[in-house]
Amino acid sequence: MKSGKKTGGTSARTVRSRSAQPPVFGPGPVPIRLNVNGQILATTAEPWLTLLQVLRQKLGLTGAKQVCDHATCGACTVIANGKRVYACSMLAIDVQDAEIKTIESLASNGKPSPLQQAFVDADASQCGYCTSGFVMSATAFLAENPDPTLDDLRKGMCGNLCRCGTYAGITEAILAMSQTKTSSRKKARRG
Repeated sequence: MKSGKKTGGTSARTVRSRSAQPPVFGPGPVPIRLNVNGQILATTAEPWLTLLQVLRQKLGLTGAKQVCDHATCGACTVIANGKRVYACSMLAIDVQDAEIKTIESLASNGKPSPLQQAFVDADASQCGYCTSGFVMSATAFLAENPDPTLDDLRKGMCGNLCRCGTYAGITEAILAMSQTKTSSRKKARRG
């Protein structure tokens, strides 16, 4: 039988190992704060919910569509920190520090953005499920590549799928935006 003085409390070794572990979230809802469309939005959500689920179910932003739910179609595309991302493939809890833009951020005073209007003018949608993802992807694509060639466009927009096959209209809309920007820059240089 060992004798010795019994100590109360937790040893220093145990305290260190507990503090080195990452925090545990859940299993129930936890507070989440997201920077969406320039606003800090707070809600509670289970830690396993995707950004898409939180946007749609908790925040009422239904522009990003839940279609494949496997990061293959692009219908849920949003912009996070200036980059195109599939909202169905990231946990909401992991993007609390990101600046997130959804399709709802593009219209101004109920008027579609120039890119959205270009999609309308080019008849670039049929059923509409892919449209918001294409518009968000095209927004980021044109920011990265303002003067794309047709080949640039095909490569740069390959992460979005349209089951109705409106690719010709989508291409026309994006190229029209590119040409509009190019014409505006040329006029600004001349004038």
